Amino acid sequence: MEVKIQSIKFDASEKLEAHIQKKATKLNKKDDSISLIEVILKVVKPESIENKQADIKVFAPQAELFATKTSNTFEQSVDEALEAIERQLEKYKEKKSVK
Repeated sequence: MEVKIQSIKFDASEKLEAHIQKKATKLNKKDDSISLIEVILKVVKPESIENKQADIKVFAPQAELFATKTSNTFEQSVDEALEAIERQLEKYKEKKSVK
């Protein structure tokens, strides 16, 4: 599984990238068919307290899952988006097992 991290108009710190890698690889334990996770980080205008946005796209066979969350830190946005992806993965696995 590959994790791609893209930060738009800023450089993500190594600490932030390590946090994302650690959290994203936990998704592989939920479903080992995931081939790629794309994480896009950006600061949303206008400048406000909750302006750090994380968009996460997960690619699995016959499924593409997406979540976007905005909060006051990138870590929190990533964590919340990954939680949303986990819920989507559960639904995806339920549908897959019914077939």
